[in-house]
Formats: sequence, C-alpha cells, structure tokens
Amino acid sequence: MFGDARRIIENLLNDRSLVADNESARSLEIIYHARPRQVDTLFGVVELRRNYHYHIKAHTGRYPLDEALDLVRGHTPGLARMISRASTHSGSYDEAEADLHAYLGLHLTGRNFGRLVAEITPALLAAQATLPPAPRTTPIPILYVASDGTGVPLRRSELVDVKGKQPDGTARTREAKLGCVFTQTSTDEEGLPMRDADSTTYVGTFEDCRHIGSLLRAEALRRGLATAQRTVYLGDGAPWIWENARINFPNAEQILDFYHASEHAGDLAAALLDAGPQAKAQQSRWSHEMKEDSSEPIITHAKALLVELLPNLTPERVQTVTREIAYFQTNASRTRYGYFRQQGFFIGSGVIEAGCKTVVGRRLKQSGMFWSQRGGDYLLTLRCMTMGPNFTQIWNARIPILNAQHAKQPRWSEVSN
Repeated sequence: MFGDARRIIENLLNDRSLVADNESARSLEIIYHARPRQVDTLFGVVELRRNYHYHIKAHTGRYPLDEALDLVRGHTPGLARMISRASTHSGSYDEAEADLHAYLGLHLTGRNFGRLVAEITPALLAAQATLPPAPRTTPIPILYVASDGTGVPLRRSELVDVKGKQPDGTARTREAKLGCVFTQTSTDEEGLPMRDADSTTYVGTFEDCRHIGSLLRAEALRRGLATAQRTVYLGDGAPWIWENARINFPNAEQILDFYHASEHAGDLAAALLDAGPQAKAQQSRWSHEMKEDSSEPIITHAKALLVELLPNLTPERVQTVTREIAYFQTNASRTRYGYFRQQGFFIGSGVIEAGCKTVVGRRLKQSGMFWSQRGGDYLLTLRCMTMGPNFTQIWNARIPILNAQHAKQPRWSEVSN
C-alpha cells in the first residue's frame, strides 16, 4: 500500500499539467530542466524532477517548484509537520527518528531534525502572532497567567563569561522562561477552584524576562484576556515576575504562591527561634494564620519577637529576620489568602511549576543534553506550540507568511551584480 502511495505521489508531483514548473528565467539566469531530487514523504522517498535556475555571476541557484510545494529541507509539508511533532514530544531527536521508523517505517536521520526545527520555527512563530482571539459566546470567568524559570544545560561555548552558581562563579545552565495561561469557570463542592480541562497553553523562551512577558500577554489575548471577567497572575516571588505582571497585566490580581510564602515563614521562624521543633511549630501556626487571613499577623508577630530576642541573636540572624520581614511587607497585597480563597481563586503556582518539569525538563534537561541557546530556544518554542490546541491553525497560517517572505527576497539583476 505504501509503495502504491509513493508511486501515486511521485506521478502527481511530476505531472506538469497539475503542478506547474514554468517560471521564466530572470536576468543572468540559466535554467537546467528536470533536475532530479529525492523528496521524503509520509510514504517514503520519491523522486521529483524540477527546474534549476542558476545565476551565472552569483554562482548559486534556486528551485521555484520547491517553494511552490512548500518543501522543508527536502520533506513534504505533511512529513515536516510530523517531524516537528515527533521532535518535540519524543525524548530526543534520535528517539523521534526511532518513533517515526516504528510508526511509519520511514528511514530518516535524526540529526537533521534539529535543522528542520530551526528552519521552520521562525515562520510558525510569526504565524502564531497573526492568530485572532479565540471566539467565545460567554466571557471567561477567571483567566490565570503564570510564569517561572528553570535552568537548562548549555554548551560550554554558550556560557563564556556568564555568571552562575558554580563554586568558581561560572554557569552550567541558562534559564529558560516559561509562561502559561489557563481558565477556571467553577469550584468544587467544597468551594475549591477547579482548572478547566485542557485549558492550559504555554509559551517559552531563552530570551530575557521582558520577552516572556510579551509572549505571555500575546497568548493571553489569544485566549480571551480582553473578555475575561477577572484576571489572576500567579508567581513565586521573583521580582521580574511581578514587573512583568505590572507591565503586561496591570489589572490582574497578583497572588504569591502559598507554598513559597510558607517556606519564607519557615526561614523567618528558624532565624528567630533556631532551627528545630519550636521553629517548625511556629512556621505551622504562621502558615495557618496566613492561609486564613494574610501575612500581616506574621509581620506583626515577627517584629515583636525581633525586639524581644534581639540581644540573643547574631548579626547574621538579625539580617535574615530583617530580610524576611521585608519580603512579607513587599508582598503584603499578594498574600491576602483569606480574601483570595473567598473569591474561589487558586493560591498556588503548581501549574507553572509542573510545566517547568513537563514542558521544559522532560525534553530539554535529559541526561547528557547540552544545547546551543538558539537550538534550545527553537525547540522550546515549537514544543509549546505542539502541546497546545492551535498547532494545525498555526501551521496553516504560515503559508501566506512564507509566500510574503519569498516575494520580498532580493532579486538578481545585472545592476546588482
């Protein structure tokens, strides 16, 4: 059956009454007719014969039919799309090669998959930016936005002069920043929030924090930010996260992840009371009070304990106590957990924390992997797209973008050469 399919495709692609290859030569071009080329398809390799336009002064050439057929590094669009998906969902490019061989019997080379991803992703990213907001008949009750970062190992050549957490001050990783958008329309019988099924979409990048903020806002707009009744921004307390919230989501309720807040309550208790059962008990009481109300009781109590215990505290512990109190003061409006729970909001950033493990870690942080920043960025971008519901729409939207790019390419002329 696959053999019959290959023969049918080969005959169709080489039938010039169906697939024209008659573009005229431009200035200083020579046309070499019916040059053979092997093309990979979903059914195996076929031979395509097409015209080659050679420029005698530039010493290079082009195949107009390749552009017309949307061939990607010698692969048909259907196979290129399949490779894109396999490359992002399998554990590695080699696994993607093995998966496509197992499922389709194709003999491909995995080391070429990264090049295909790098070639195809920029157009897909441009196509994604053209997607209109998702149509909705009713407004979204609550739209959540969250972001976080996780280190991804890069090649040594990519980390020259980069400061890191190694003992010698060098870095072994670069932070990949991930953002997610999801929705909530209801709570359970106990009033706990319920995330809408299959509502989470992701964006990711190795660029700076401002870039992930822009990507995240664009994704939120596609998801219906403009019609959402309420918007909530969840974060773990990193300053860049709240700055992105301020710039891109100024009307959102900002909520500090409760688990991180509880950890800081533990650090504060340990600095005041010594690490041990007494500090653990104090952390538990503070966390309970904070969950029922806010962090204000922690701030008041910690200040009183600091005055009482100051003669017995070392300067280092005083510094820790002062820092942790300032942390809760800075995030006071983000730790009103009693109010947030009354509103039916999530108070934890578990969705984005899990995303860092599943979206980034499962594909880019496997044993022995060391990425170039460019290669990692392209794969992360494509992985976020293929994990979302709009990949088919994005893929189809890239065609007019590619056509526009081809039209803008510089044309050879006698004057320019």
